[in-house]
Amino acid sequence: METVAVCDTEPIAIEGLRSLLESVEGLRVVATETSLPHGMDVVRELKPSLLMVGKSFGIQEVMNLLKDLRQSESRTHAIVWSTAVSDLEALRLIQAGAAGVIRKTASLHTLLSCMHAVASGNTWMEEEMTGEADRPLRSSRSALTARELQVMERVERGLKNRDIGAELGICTGTVKIHLKHIFEKTGIRGRYGLALSGLRQKGLLALSTTVDEV
Repeated sequence: METVAVCDTEPIAIEGLRSLLESVEGLRVVATETSLPHGMDVVRELKPSLLMVGKSFGIQEVMNLLKDLRQSESRTHAIVWSTAVSDLEALRLIQAGAAGVIRKTASLHTLLSCMHAVASGNTWMEEEMTGEADRPLRSSRSALTARELQVMERVERGLKNRDIGAELGICTGTVKIHLKHIFEKTGIRGRYGLALSGLRQKGLLALSTTVDEV
């Protein structure tokens, strides 16, 4: 039995999700809250398997919660859901510690696929958010130099050019040159695609299209 806590600014959305999940065998909603501090209290007290948290609180506030959740070493996995979420926002949330990102317009089948994957220890995003990562690679990572691999790994972690330069002891201009070579060698366009490709190659990103009983 997977336990679920829901934290959202919209009571109607909360009740709608509760109603849907109560009809699913193997899932049980144990708490609903309309503030992030109360959501964290629920995590500490009830230790639910999953925490559904609305991006409507504000992306920075949600990222702060994800940070707190990670630092608390809680076993609760957070899934961020939203009426609208851009590809870049989804990636930022994953990098901040979200185990799943899904739109509120997703079907029940897709939602259960997400929850099943996250409960199994995977990271999950909707396929529509990962189109760039599906582009075929021109070459494998083995074609990259040691420095290019270091830069790529830091892009996957969400670091900006100046932070990458500071960590590696190189100037921002040199970081840009390395990125240009990485894009040319891999055939991937942009930091978003690069980060997603890295997550998928490491087996950290699940794109389930089927769902077993949760």
